[in-house]
Amino acid sequence: MELRQLEYLVAVVEEASFTRAADRLHVTQPGVSSQIRQLERELGQRLLDRSGRTVRPTEVGATVLEYARSALASVAGARLAVDEYTGLLRGRVAVGTVTMASELDLPGLLASFHRRHPGVDISLRESSSDELAAALTAGGLDAAVLAPAHAPPPGIQLQIIADEPLVAAVSRDDPLALSGRDQLTLTELADRTLITFTHATGTRGDIDAACAAAGFRPRIAFEASDPRVLARLAAYGMGVAILPEPIARDHPDELHVLFTHPAICGRLALAWREAGAQSPAARAFLAHARTAFRTPA
Repeated sequence: MELRQLEYLVAVVEEASFTRAADRLHVTQPGVSSQIRQLERELGQRLLDRSGRTVRPTEVGATVLEYARSALASVAGARLAVDEYTGLLRGRVAVGTVTMASELDLPGLLASFHRRHPGVDISLRESSSDELAAALTAGGLDAAVLAPAHAPPPGIQLQIIADEPLVAAVSRDDPLALSGRDQLTLTELADRTLITFTHATGTRGDIDAACAAAGFRPRIAFEASDPRVLARLAAYGMGVAILPEPIARDHPDELHVLFTHPAICGRLALAWREAGAQSPAARAFLAHARTAFRTPA
């Protein structure tokens, strides 16, 4: 029995396909099939059910799969421990981000970490704040930039890395723009069509709470997770967009910006799991990110 065979078994089960497993492992499909058959001959049992449209583990295969994953994890842990001891950092770091984090230089952060630790593989995925928090909790991500809700999910630690005002933005031919005003009260938006973030973002919760405190329920007609989409909708005169000030300022010829009273602030946070084993690579990335993303004063 070889570790390679166990790795192939895990990949085939997770991908439910020999072909997709081969693509994931960067080997040929016949090579994967051959190694799995060799493992089955050695154990004297069929490990995979190939009769359906997708490949599934047999009852025996499901039991072997648990040991295979454990063995692979132990080997990976041993390698990481040796690398950490010798100062050669290797491993993988999975990072997530919300779309509205575009104003942060996350690519620059990832690039600087890669230059410092070229042996670490880095991946990045974009999703909603709720999904990123769930992935952190489940261990699918090591760190994420998200818009936090009022109370962070259990087991998740946060470092606030951006706390910027949200502004109201309207097209240049909107009455609010033609008036020349640069401020308005939240209650003035009670009868206006609003354009803002989806419920999946923590920022939407801040907006809803501010409107509730002002005594009205917002009339939201358009929702998006990308603030650039919100800006474009407002520029076309579809309503009043509530979005981060830097995004609104990026469209000076199309949007008129007004500050709200009371002010609404949009926050972004670096998030990570409070408990559970973190790989040396993940610990190094968190230290790098927490230093780069200083908590705003």
